[in-house]
Amino acid sequence: MTPDGQPSGLRRLLGLDRSAAPPPSTLPGSPLRPFTLPNLVGYLRLVGLVLFVIFALKSGDGHSTAAAVLYGLVAWGDYLDGVVARVTGQYSRLGALMDPIIDRLMIIAGAAVAWHFDLLPRTVLALLLVREVLMLALGRVALARRGALTINWFGRIGVWPIMSSLFFAIAGAEDLAHWLLWIGVVLAYIASVLYARATFTRPPISRKPS
Repeated sequence: MTPDGQPSGLRRLLGLDRSAAPPPSTLPGSPLRPFTLPNLVGYLRLVGLVLFVIFALKSGDGHSTAAAVLYGLVAWGDYLDGVVARVTGQYSRLGALMDPIIDRLMIIAGAAVAWHFDLLPRTVLALLLVREVLMLALGRVALARRGALTINWFGRIGVWPIMSSLFFAIAGAEDLAHWLLWIGVVLAYIASVLYARATFTRPPISRKPS
């Protein structure tokens, strides 16, 4: 175990071993600590997301190499900030609050662009958007009760088909994007049920004393 109580080794570094409780510095009542390297990655992801929307809307048909590249970078930034946090030990309350919100905003922004240009089936996009809005609300409850959502493998796996489908739709590979979107939405709804059960059936984590 590391000094912050997290698992050690390669599995921890890659995010495969999340058996430990959330780091104390991410729990309710902890300082925000906005100036950390993982949070810097988060800020860059937000900037990239704004630029993605601008380039996508200026494309005229939703197909934009620049927008697709930006979307891919923002998506991989989700993994990068976790690796940076585990390498540096710079966990923060702000990071715990910001990371899931950026993920939700990223999916909502990509789905909105796909909807606007009719790149993907709007019925499936509507299911995705409803799920993301519900997850924003559930995430707030989970952060208050347990410091963060209790991540499950359906959620970890499901986010990548969804983000990939939006990426490929904007890149022009719409047939592949359709299949990935269906797979991702099914996995996402399974994950949401498990998130809700973990949030409401497990006891709250004690707040970190000031």
